[in-house]
Amino acid sequence: MSLNIAMVTIDSSDPRPLATWWSERLGAPIVEENEGWFIMIGSTPTLAIQHVDDPTSGKNRIHLDLVTEDLDATRDELLAAGATLVAERGDESFRWVTLADPQGNQFCIAKH
Repeated sequence: MSLNIAMVTIDSSDPRPLATWWSERLGAPIVEENEGWFIMIGSTPTLAIQHVDDPTSGKNRIHLDLVTEDLDATRDELLAAGATLVAERGDESFRWVTLADPQGNQFCIAKH
């Protein structure tokens, strides 16, 4: 069997603002919206925001790991855009930052 990731989906009780936030952060357009219930962002892989009445509370079990050329500048830009800092981790050989998007979904950034 061979599998490939086609899309990563985030549950949200209010998907439109979260989709807009992620679209702006990734520099990728919203490519499809199905009556506000399922919104797809044209990133690779595709990131989707799906409406659910009651999203799972607490730390999400799957999260995005994103890479950047400038970890500190990207962290600061994300914080200015509404992310919250969860933790800064690692040491001089490898550092990463865990943040949460405006709806509390955690994700990590590291230097590429």
